[in-house]
Amino acid sequence: MTERLKTPFIHEDFLLETETARVLYHEYAKDLPIIDYHCHLPPQEVAENKTYENLAQIWLYGDHYKWRAMRSNGVAERFCTGDASDREKYDKWAETVPYTLRNPLYHWTHLELNRPFGISDRLLSPATADSIWNDCNAMLATPECSARGIMEQMNVETVCTTDDPVDSLEYHKKVAEDNASGIFKPRVLPTFRPDKAMAIDRPAVFFPWLEQLENVTGRTIRDFDTLIDALHDRYVFFNAAGCRLSDHGLGLFPKCELDLSGNLMPAFTRDGANLIFQKALADRSLQLPEDEINAFQWRVLFELGRMNHEFGWTQQFHFGAMRNNNTRKYLALGPDTGFDSIGDGDAALAMSRYLDALEREDKLTKTILYNLNPIYNHLVGTMLGNFQDGVTAGKIQFGSGWWFLDQKDGMETQMNVLSALGLLRRFVGMLTDSRSFLSYTRHEYFRRILCNLIGNDVAKGILPKDEKLLGSLVADVSYHNAHGYFNF
Repeated sequence: MTERLKTPFIHEDFLLETETARVLYHEYAKDLPIIDYHCHLPPQEVAENKTYENLAQIWLYGDHYKWRAMRSNGVAERFCTGDASDREKYDKWAETVPYTLRNPLYHWTHLELNRPFGISDRLLSPATADSIWNDCNAMLATPECSARGIMEQMNVETVCTTDDPVDSLEYHKKVAEDNASGIFKPRVLPTFRPDKAMAIDRPAVFFPWLEQLENVTGRTIRDFDTLIDALHDRYVFFNAAGCRLSDHGLGLFPKCELDLSGNLMPAFTRDGANLIFQKALADRSLQLPEDEINAFQWRVLFELGRMNHEFGWTQQFHFGAMRNNNTRKYLALGPDTGFDSIGDGDAALAMSRYLDALEREDKLTKTILYNLNPIYNHLVGTMLGNFQDGVTAGKIQFGSGWWFLDQKDGMETQMNVLSALGLLRRFVGMLTDSRSFLSYTRHEYFRRILCNLIGNDVAKGILPKDEKLLGSLVADVSYHNAHGYFNF
């Protein structure tokens, strides 16, 4: 017999510990549209309005968060990324969920069952696995639970995917056509993610990608100038397709070296980058020394920053990850399969010099800094103020808690640091950073946590009990700031 809860775990006041928190959430946050300005959703699935045969397909495919938990619970790889059936994979996840108590996955799982599936009377476990599987699969067969149906149910206004510069953007164009005709309301815009343009440290990745860039631009890339020209061509292409953001995945910012007069050392100039690039072009299997890799990457990132400013885009920097730690698993499964962790190193000086180099030329565009290592929270919180321009409110942003910090404690810590060192009310708020259409409840999760944070401050007497003032803050952070910031 299926276990039923007398009191739902996910209920209307979930995480809302005070009356103020409840008022703020229900009156000022709950019903606002979603702007998901950074995610990894496949645009093809939106364009084609993909339907899902079962819960595993929409819930478990590509989800390295769940895979990490399953491996930690002793689940074999074939049930994560291997050849097990969808039902077998789902059953192993159902076995794992009771062991995720106090992990954000426990909250996320039951929020996602609650919306869009309406399941709040059961906790996922082996005892409830059959009934939840059957109920969800029945709903997935309806139009309301197709890719587009879920987006419309969840009140999604705009989604920004993550796209390589060589992408054709054909699916974004299809969605845009359906927007224009009124068939579908939520917009799906591309984001320019040029990480492979910096991958000179990985020749097996860099040079095949370079050939793709030549093919889509019709240019022969023979030196650094033609590389940058080809990238500029793609900026033009992406901009015409509605792109308004770039995104850059870094371990840490490349380190820039200056001479005694504060000028760039030769390796960091365009001429210096060209010498390094020519050396790599001459022997495409050559592994360059670390200092040359760093100098080339810095210059490419600097030129990208200039173009971000030229086109009026917001640039996002995700830094602090240490990727692909398990070599054997990386070789077997590839990247983004759950073998990454938090990294460390010298973050402050490199970040400061990069932002300052753009600022010196008055070419520092709107910028969001996402930090993965919590020891850098105050670093980022204080770095923001160095480069605000007094013209654009919140121009330099402290991005929301990301990846391993994308949970209640991590989000509260990020907002507390931002509050102490900057302006919480100018924060552009939450995103999913997800590959799943079920992840929109992360916006709900964030909004509940934000309202609870404010409500607890009121209860302690450290914020005024002024509903209109506090409600404006909550509404701004939940939606209005992002709506005004990104120039969609």
